[in-house]
Amino acid sequence: MSIITLTTDYGLKDHFVGALKGKILSEYSEAKIIDISHEIDPFNTVEASYIISASYLSFPKGTVHLIGVDMEHNKENKHIVMQWNDHYFIAADNGILSMLSQKIVPQKIVAINIHDRLPSGSADLDVFVKVACHLSKGGLMNIIGKEINSIKEVTTLNAVAAADGNSLKGNVIYIDHFGNVITNISKKHFIEIAKGRPYEIELKTKNIKTILPSYSAIATSEIYPIKSYEGEKLAIFNEAGFLEIAIFRSNPATTGCAASLLGLNHRSIINIIFS
Repeated sequence: MSIITLTTDYGLKDHFVGALKGKILSEYSEAKIIDISHEIDPFNTVEASYIISASYLSFPKGTVHLIGVDMEHNKENKHIVMQWNDHYFIAADNGILSMLSQKIVPQKIVAINIHDRLPSGSADLDVFVKVACHLSKGGLMNIIGKEINSIKEVTTLNAVAAADGNSLKGNVIYIDHFGNVITNISKKHFIEIAKGRPYEIELKTKNIKTILPSYSAIATSEIYPIKSYEGEKLAIFNEAGFLEIAIFRSNPATTGCAASLLGLNHRSIINIIFS
């Protein structure tokens, strides 16, 4: 038995999440179900891709990740399972899994083909549930799909270096609960382009010239308490390995946050200039 994680854009107001868990337990009563997030912005495949990329490593190998975002099955959106880094990911082939496949080559990918084996009237979600339970029980991928060699890519997940190597342009791909802004600029890509040179992260307000190792590293003085640095902007590479811009100890509901105070939204451009 392995864990089945759930990542969807269903929200928590309606019955959808509870019904999904009920379907899984009806199919496999011993299933161990863990919620990652049900608050993905509707149909936002880039956000879903980041959330999965940032969270999967917290789970043991063999975990099955069911991703219910933009999952309607049609001629342009087939259903797939990807075995990657000894985890299983069930999703529509809409680019959600491309952030993973850019890091490590998948071990195996299959296009799910069991749709006609399910009872008449079965929904796309029923297909995902059937596949998740099959894999969780130790079932083989070849039983539920035909092997394929590639998946769709989301080009907006890629930061782009200038031809002269003097700048790196990325985009905001996620804004978290604290209003911190996560970009698609990875630490690995940054180091490759920076080559140890000084740099500035361009913002509408004063630029950031140092990427810190942690939030609290902003407190550089031994004289002043950490609290005196609240409200200062900073940049770090987060646990997922992506550049994050934050306001130290911000509260989006009261004092504001990086997204609101710095005027950054989903897909906003972030430039790093090297000198």
